[in-house]
Amino acid sequence: MKGLDYTALTVAIIGAVNWGLIGFFRLDLVALVFGNMTWLSRIIYAVVGICGLYLISVYGRISDHVLGQA
Repeated sequence: MKGLDYTALTVAIIGAVNWGLIGFFRLDLVALVFGNMTWLSRIIYAVVGICGLYLISVYGRISDHVLGQA
């Protein structure tokens, strides 16, 4: 489970950096590398979104971990 957590976190961070580039410089790195809304870029966007949704479960595990130690 820990490996999946780290993988999802890494993908979400990469996605956040891409959003930062879009916000600050209007540079969509995924579209630049893989093309604007090609099937590959859409898969990358979808994976980033799925990782973000998966990371919602981390909140529950963090609170369980903290409460379990109290």
